[in-house]
Amino acid sequence: MSQILTTTLGPVRLIGENVTPIWGMTNAERSRRMAESAAKNGSALAAGHELLFNLTYAFDPLLLRLALETPGTLFVWGDAPIVGQVPQGSDPLTAPHIIDLSDGRTLYNRQLRKLEQPMVRELTPTTRRAIERQSYFGAYKGVTDLLTKYLWPELALVLTRIAAQLRMTPNMVSVIGVTLCLFATYLFAQGMYWTGFLSGFIFMVLDTVDGKLARCTITSSKWGNVIDHGVDLVHPPFWWYFWGTGLVYWGLALSTQTFALVMAAVIAGYVLQRLIEGMFLKDFGMDIHVWQRFDSQFRLITARRNPNMVILFVSLLFGRPDIGLIALAWWTMISLVVHAVRLAQAYSVKRSGQPIVSWMEQARP
Repeated sequence: MSQILTTTLGPVRLIGENVTPIWGMTNAERSRRMAESAAKNGSALAAGHELLFNLTYAFDPLLLRLALETPGTLFVWGDAPIVGQVPQGSDPLTAPHIIDLSDGRTLYNRQLRKLEQPMVRELTPTTRRAIERQSYFGAYKGVTDLLTKYLWPELALVLTRIAAQLRMTPNMVSVIGVTLCLFATYLFAQGMYWTGFLSGFIFMVLDTVDGKLARCTITSSKWGNVIDHGVDLVHPPFWWYFWGTGLVYWGLALSTQTFALVMAAVIAGYVLQRLIEGMFLKDFGMDIHVWQRFDSQFRLITARRNPNMVILFVSLLFGRPDIGLIALAWWTMISLVVHAVRLAQAYSVKRSGQPIVSWMEQARP
């Protein structure tokens, strides 16, 4: 049994029926959202082709992106078609490019910067929660900081499920997070570091939740990306600056000269590091942190917001938030030097005629 949906991407053929919900929606609705999202992101079907979704299964959206890249591609699990871009009205199992995922192969997910075996599982009432858990962790970036990778996941999973059940949109979560981010900035300026940390901690977790909610419920939007990435990009220097002004309430204010040097290191180092990352992306077509294994490992601790907050947290435990800020400045400069050296090395490799390829692409079977 099959039905045809008309979407902005083109015709979508749904095979079978499935009433088991996933992330608060039917699998048919999830399939429709994936097709509409692909259209919004500029994908298109080849002439005479249609998308095919098997409602019996839940699968990683990566498979849809890959299918849309090559007309005639069908992903299967054994003899069962899963998703593909196939000639319209044809027997899907006669598609020109059939890829069987049951052999355990791994695929490189450029969007999330990781090498993984994509999820394909039969969606039933007994497997639903396990599938939601797997799809949630599948939405995680493989290369990120140590807190996002190791500390947030379980807590953010609970909050993501609650948000989905309450029919909250990712933008609603983002607005709550931005409010807490601004509140944390104010608290730091007043020297109320522990309360500011609590506000900042909740914001940092919600900063993970909004993205995972968007990916799991297929509700990403351009405005949501602007809020999420815009706030992430802009707010860290303000936190460090007002952390410095708040030291006066602890009787630990830095001298005018020291404060100026620390802020120059923190702010200039942050901006220059971001510029280096942008140059690498522009000139080599990929994130600097996925070039070689070292870069992916260094991303865990590089001087971004979350690792910097670990430095400040430790300094608070010892009652010396001033030393924490100075240590943060030094770590920012060290990270800047590492990134500058890696950029120079990449240009050197390029001049030698060798390609710049992610180690995860090279690791693909």
